[in-house]
Amino acid sequence: MDILRRTSKYLAPVAEAYDQRLAKYGTQSQGVFWKSEEGQFQRFEILLGVVQPKDLGGPLSVNDFGCGYGAFFEFLRNHSAMIGGSYTGYDISAAMVRTAKRRTKDRRADFIRSPVATRPADYSFVSGTFNLKLGCGERDWNAYVKASLENLWTKSRKGLAFNMLKADGKGRQGGLYYANANDFFDFCSRTLSANVELKEDYPLSEWTLWIRR
Repeated sequence: MDILRRTSKYLAPVAEAYDQRLAKYGTQSQGVFWKSEEGQFQRFEILLGVVQPKDLGGPLSVNDFGCGYGAFFEFLRNHSAMIGGSYTGYDISAAMVRTAKRRTKDRRADFIRSPVATRPADYSFVSGTFNLKLGCGERDWNAYVKASLENLWTKSRKGLAFNMLKADGKGRQGGLYYANANDFFDFCSRTLSANVELKEDYPLSEWTLWIRR
């Protein structure tokens, strides 16, 4: 986990980019580097698939790692799993956290500026958080992502779901991280849990991993 103590040089430019993006686009999907709200919510639906059917009736506690302005909580707000539940969103962007707190007055939700999750939850979710690497090298970013997942797993009592851009996806852009699904599947199976499921049968240039206890 030593790499997590050295993340400031990797994450400072990313936080600044998100601050600028929010200032330009506001609280909409483009404000967190997604093309559309439809795609953003489709990702949320897929991530939520990690939750076991018996848990969907709630109450659940949720960690949202890289919460932005709080869109995932908006998606979850009226879900049965959140009746009596709780949500903690984490982000490295001060502007995102301020905005999320201002927009969300629901007492079930809390937002924290932090590069790591600090509270245990039943399930943890990561949507797009690892996509923007900017000037960080591929090898260093890969190591950072894996260390972050290991840390987040220690705060996840029942499961963890995250998505990443496909390594063989079309239209690559500079500053983004395109991840090999097999590499991360093997890593999660070996390091986190034997119960890992890969989802890539949906019309977006990315994949999702579900990891369960």
